[in-house]
Amino acid sequence: MRMNKVYFPIVLAVAVAGGLLLGSKLNPSTENTFLGKNANRNKLNKLIDFIEKEYVDSLNTDSIVDLTVNGILEKLDPHSVYIPKKELAAVEQSMRGDFVGIGVNFYMYNDSVAIIKPVPNGPSEKAGLKAGDRILFADKLQLYNKKLETDTLFSILKGEQGSNVKLTVYRKSEKKKFAVNVTRDVIPIKSVDVAQMLDKTTGYIKINRFAEKTYEEFLAGLTKLKSEGANHIIVDLRDNGGGYLDSAEKIADEFLKNKELIVKTKNKKGNIDSTLATEKGIFETGKVSILINENSASASEVLAGAIQDNDRGLIFGRRSFGKGLVQREMPLGDGSAVRLTVARYYTPSGRSIQKPYEDKGENYFNEFDKRFESGELYEKDKVKIADSLKFKTKKGRIVYGGGGIMPDVFVPYEDAHGSEGLTMLMQSGLVNYFVFEQLDKNRKKFDGISNDDLEIEIKKGNYFNDFKIYMAKGGLLFNLDTQKEKVLFYLQAEFVRQLFNEKAYYQLILKKDNMVNKVLSK
Repeated sequence: MRMNKVYFPIVLAVAVAGGLLLGSKLNPSTENTFLGKNANRNKLNKLIDFIEKEYVDSLNTDSIVDLTVNGILEKLDPHSVYIPKKELAAVEQSMRGDFVGIGVNFYMYNDSVAIIKPVPNGPSEKAGLKAGDRILFADKLQLYNKKLETDTLFSILKGEQGSNVKLTVYRKSEKKKFAVNVTRDVIPIKSVDVAQMLDKTTGYIKINRFAEKTYEEFLAGLTKLKSEGANHIIVDLRDNGGGYLDSAEKIADEFLKNKELIVKTKNKKGNIDSTLATEKGIFETGKVSILINENSASASEVLAGAIQDNDRGLIFGRRSFGKGLVQREMPLGDGSAVRLTVARYYTPSGRSIQKPYEDKGENYFNEFDKRFESGELYEKDKVKIADSLKFKTKKGRIVYGGGGIMPDVFVPYEDAHGSEGLTMLMQSGLVNYFVFEQLDKNRKKFDGISNDDLEIEIKKGNYFNDFKIYMAKGGLLFNLDTQKEKVLFYLQAEFVRQLFNEKAYYQLILKKDNMVNKVLSK
């Protein structure tokens, strides 16, 4: 698929391809002695110095260093990676869980910075900015009619906490231009999308990654749901690529009883570190269900494995990614860093769920096509399992290692054969842009509209045909005619998200979620 527009949200969500499981950073003493004084290790420094001083053409030796570091790491496993200086700040910001800025979701629409929606209770919303507003100037810097890079826009709108920026704004719905002062503040980057009741006794929590503040967000959500009468918690880890091991361990502790094993890690020296649950869990007796899919990786698999192996709850969905390695980050002193695999982790039954990585390239990280062609996305029996990798849960149930967490209850991929990728398309930024542009034509038409009236509007309007035209202009050739009802449903959901809030969006979208409905039927 090729998209000719890019969505640049101020609230970042950095996807870590193939999963990430981070321990603590290396301490300073480790960093200082990392290279040592071995003569062979000095070859690299001598070569770079020689090139820099004598090579006939001018070149950037920093780029050579980057290539060399990447070349070394490519000889290791797929998860030992080098993060350049220009990327590290964004990655760390996402995992940290907040940043300082003006608090808007925006994208470049017809060469202007269009606000899709201000962050609720953020600086821009408090200053009176609305969805559809165009930011023309930030102080005296012109933002429209310029091809500004994403990083440039971020640096302009972000800043120190408490600092002011004067925005010149055009409000299309009122055809007026005005200036407003916005005071930058801390903007949370949520890792828990929603925590809400699905019925009188079932609570649902969606975790998109395991960041520094994920446990705090999760505990707040779990506490709220328990107070609202939840005796069954569904934890949705679909498409969660991982993050901090510590966050996954703490969440598992809320469900497991004192001294139950959560996870074990084993390093190069054979040292084993076991993490046990404590007495503090607030949901040790209620029903637990975990949702996973082929993109659930790393810390998601730690949590799912702990619940499954302790027979604490059932795992629903499809085989997870299969990442059983732990990384540690080491700063390289120039703003870049290396994340090096330093240990393997094992689920309580002793499973390593790391899949083979002879192929360390794109095929390793994106197995969707391979799993689709084998049929395992639609039939559990198509999954190839090694009988030699059998393990037993606490109650003696058979589970398998060697390539992800196998669910207890298989739920097939929800797209029908012949429409693969439709769900991903309908949950992509493309739909986000399309709905924004539809609202932007006449926002007054939607002022005060109810959910019921919105549903009628979407079904009776020309949105389906307009969306097909919109896709074709973007170079996407999908035959949607047999999937009209599904397309309209997802369009309605995005209208709900932009007009109302995330809670209303999930209330609607989960009604037709096959995996959630499978859990509720059990």
